Amino acid sequence: MCPMATAAEHVALRFNDAINQRDLERLVDLMTDDHLFVDAAGGTTRGKEAMRAAWKSFFEAFPDYQNAFARSHACGETILFWGQSECAEPDLSGAAIWRAVVRGHQVAEWHVYEDTPQTRSDIARIVPESEPP
Repeated sequence: MCPMATAAEHVALRFNDAINQRDLERLVDLMTDDHLFVDAAGGTTRGKEAMRAAWKSFFEAFPDYQNAFARSHACGETILFWGQSECAEPDLSGAAIWRAVVRGHQVAEWHVYEDTPQTRSDIARIVPESEPP
């Protein structure tokens, strides 16, 4: 079992809070220069400046979007969160799993997954003891 990575988890929680508050500058400050974002469909965006533009457009298009975490599991610099995305746009609402990789005091990777049995199985193989009961 991995020990709780309290400092890394707090960085990831601050990152998500910046998303929920639509605080673009704080969000960008919490990204590494080579930040990687992977959406639930597998699309990727790399780099702080590319993500600044992407989040700006996203916040303008979906001003009510929120992530609500119900559970987390931290192992080293990798943190998993289970919860719900909430948005008036149905395609952006529902159960989700997030994986954050923290480097220092910034998020290097932010992955969003649909919460499906297959995703849970895949994550459990990668991060032992990570699947919620």
